[in-house]
Amino acid sequence: MTHANTTTTTTASANAARPVAYAKPGATLLNAGDHTLVMIDFQSQMAFATHSIDAITLRSNAGLVASAAAGFGVDTILTTVAEKSFSGPMFEEVTAPFPGQALLDRTSMNTWEDEAVIARVNAIGKPRIVLAGLWTSVCIVGPALSALDQGFEVYVIADASGDISAEAHNRAMERMVQAGARPITALQYLLELQRDWARGETYDMTTGIAKKFGGGYGLGITYAKTMFNAHEG
Repeated sequence: MTHANTTTTTTASANAARPVAYAKPGATLLNAGDHTLVMIDFQSQMAFATHSIDAITLRSNAGLVASAAAGFGVDTILTTVAEKSFSGPMFEEVTAPFPGQALLDRTSMNTWEDEAVIARVNAIGKPRIVLAGLWTSVCIVGPALSALDQGFEVYVIADASGDISAEAHNRAMERMVQAGARPITALQYLLELQRDWARGETYDMTTGIAKKFGGGYGLGITYAKTMFNAHEG
């Protein structure tokens, strides 16, 4: 092959391999209609021994996730373990956005081994599962690995989950990521559902949730709107 032919072939191959950009979201980004959110064991007894994240931040992040899911109409399962006999009620920040919704109480540490939860997952029928809860190394690892084995895509909200130590939480997150789970954060979850500030129908709701539960980011929104009537869109 001549030098000219080699150059032409190389250029053609490079052009064929060159990606083309489109103004559309990536396939792994979440939207409100493609997943089931499962919030697990946000209960007093479980929180007492949680030390990987402080209780105030945990409750705020859990409330942010629950409010985002309710506001965007995400199919959500709320499940507890031994609510009446041992672990106590679920955080009000989690239950308040879903007034009247029944909590699925279990005896199994692994939510994915509870028939009532699985019946609800199958009735909803979404291919993606998003998990948050206590404790990461037991009550989140169990359903995450089980759902992955059965062909679901799994996302774990890392800062709306916690464990008895940072070591326990971090090793659990690593184990799930190694198995194929995708880690996200509470604020990321909210903003990924909104995704475009031009979506006026959910703009006030999203910024309202951020102002209430979004920490420093929420304070920034409050300041900008109060001082300058600023608007992200």
